[in-house]
Amino acid sequence: MSGKYAVKNRAPAPIQITAEQLLREAHDRGGGSSHGQKQRSQITDPEELREHRMNKRKEFEDAIRMNRVHLGNYVKYAKWEEAQEEFERSRSVFERALDIDHRSQSLWLKYAEMEMRNKFVNHARNVWDRAVTLLPRVDQFWYKYTYMEEMVENYAVCRSLFERWMAWEPDDKAWHAYAAFEERRKDARRARDVLERFVACHPRLASYLKYARWEERQNQIPLARQVYERALGELGEWELEDGEEAKLYGAFARFEEQQREFARCRAIYAFAATKLDRADFPELHDAYLRFEKKHGAVDDVERHVAESRRRDYEARVSSQPRDYDAWFDLVRLEEGRAADLGFDESAVDAVRDAYERAVSHLPPPEKKYWRRYVYLWLNYACFEELEAGDLARARAVYRAALDVVPHDRFTFGKLWLGAAHLEVRAGDLAAARKVLGEALGRCRRLAKPKLYAGYAHLERQLGEVDRCRTIYGKWVEADPASSAAWAAFGDLEHAVGEQDRARAVYELALKQPELDKPEAVWKKYVDLEIFLENNPDEDDGDGAAGGPPRAATLYERLLERTGHVKVYLSYAAYEEAAPAGPGRGAADARTRARDVFGRGHAALKGGAAEDRVALLDAWAAFEQRHAAAEGPDKLAHARSLFPRKVKKRRPRDDDPEATEEYYDFIFPDDAKPNVNLKILEMAKKWKEATKKRPRDEEA
Repeated sequence: MSGKYAVKNRAPAPIQITAEQLLREAHDRGGGSSHGQKQRSQITDPEELREHRMNKRKEFEDAIRMNRVHLGNYVKYAKWEEAQEEFERSRSVFERALDIDHRSQSLWLKYAEMEMRNKFVNHARNVWDRAVTLLPRVDQFWYKYTYMEEMVENYAVCRSLFERWMAWEPDDKAWHAYAAFEERRKDARRARDVLERFVACHPRLASYLKYARWEERQNQIPLARQVYERALGELGEWELEDGEEAKLYGAFARFEEQQREFARCRAIYAFAATKLDRADFPELHDAYLRFEKKHGAVDDVERHVAESRRRDYEARVSSQPRDYDAWFDLVRLEEGRAADLGFDESAVDAVRDAYERAVSHLPPPEKKYWRRYVYLWLNYACFEELEAGDLARARAVYRAALDVVPHDRFTFGKLWLGAAHLEVRAGDLAAARKVLGEALGRCRRLAKPKLYAGYAHLERQLGEVDRCRTIYGKWVEADPASSAAWAAFGDLEHAVGEQDRARAVYELALKQPELDKPEAVWKKYVDLEIFLENNPDEDDGDGAAGGPPRAATLYERLLERTGHVKVYLSYAAYEEAAPAGPGRGAADARTRARDVFGRGHAALKGGAAEDRVALLDAWAAFEQRHAAAEGPDKLAHARSLFPRKVKKRRPRDDDPEATEEYYDFIFPDDAKPNVNLKILEMAKKWKEATKKRPRDEEA
């Protein structure tokens, strides 16, 4: 900046200028008038008034010349003339505006309202008449025109205006206004005639409902009922929209309910329920149910609920024929109805018809789809046997069910056994054996365990042990890998007291190259030997013949095949609870059990940590039980083998980059020298040595 414009004195001025001071000075210089506020002039004589009016008219005329089609200028001009009480000039301006656009609704409204405000009724009537003549479809003109005539009590003209209006067939509100006018005139006959013409002009549901409610308000109940009946007869499918038919029935029924005509109301609901589907009109059916609950008897309510459910179930099975849950609901409903009617012939036939329709829809040829379907046949047969008391039909139902099942792919043991048990209850054992024999023959490839077990159980109940052996023999022949078959065969021999035969069965089972659950056979075999050791009178063999107990021998054989922790635990429990005998005292039993625990601990070393911990827990519990007799040293030894639980981290399976915490066990006998720990120990010693060295130098 040059020296010419440099500030020489930078000290603050003694008088500071504020924003408030600037505004005050501006206001004082402006003479107290704010920006945009026009000064009001005062007119003192007629000459000034004429001059003022001339200037204003010139302004309005100039504005109109600038934009001739802008109706707002005309309206402002006319209102100003009205304010000056120059009504002729105001009319002239409105007329000039109508010459520009005679279809402007707001212009006609302002024109007529100007006449009405100033009580020029004839002029207003003239304006309204011209408006409704030029624009007869503008309902607002008619509303205001008729309202004006009614206000001046010119009722005849008002009625004639309504008639002119109705000739154009306006919408519902216009007819309602006409009827309301006649109602205000206390002329119900004319109002009724208007509503009659209304429903003839607009044959819709809303028109009839409006008419009926009006008659109801007039306390003309028979006439209101006639309107509802006419609506049912005159309104066809073309006049009714979706859902309106149900609405009509509901309104008619509610009307009758309000009049305490419950029989009529029930008849309307019943007719509507038979004509309209519940799925499409649930509100109507729910209203029917509520009506019955309020005004019907218990039997009527239950019947209505049953009919409603029947329609629901029928709709479901019609849309999805393989919805067997819906079929079950339907047949149970029919069975309940039949029970209420005492299982008369017609009710039983209805149940049979429902079952026949249900079982006629076969599922796809996969067993998972047949599981629910088969129970339809079973329930059908039970109904024929127990409720209808017709064994022949029950037998035919079972036969039909067995014929439709594709036994080459799968079968259902419950069907075969149900048919056989029916024959047993009928006293025909030969027929029952024939059915089950057919089942074993046709389904041999499937080796259905339930069939063999059920057949054997039946023969067992009849005391036919040899037949049971034959059945079990066929079972193990058809499926030699089935542990359940061998176990059931051994149980049979054990139950009939043939212990050697039971041992032979189990030995044959253990010699099979493949078994689906070999542990089940071993358990059965061991349990048998333990039972016979505890009950030597039951053993028909020579026992252990001075050697080790058979159960212990079996455990040793089992340990040669598997080293599972459960085997060691079971073996130790057996030795602990083994019965005393020659050379087998309580101390010997504890020693043998402790030896089993020790063998198990050694065998499981390097195995799963959880198995080792389970074994040690059982060992410690064993020593705890016998600490009084053995002393605390044995218990301390067992506890010294317990592992130390440590927390570690490992990569997560779902996200290798992330880690998760887990607990691991470190067993004392598995401890190994850790190189890292040795390095850390050496580093610690070196650090301590370096700390001592400066102190030695200072000394």
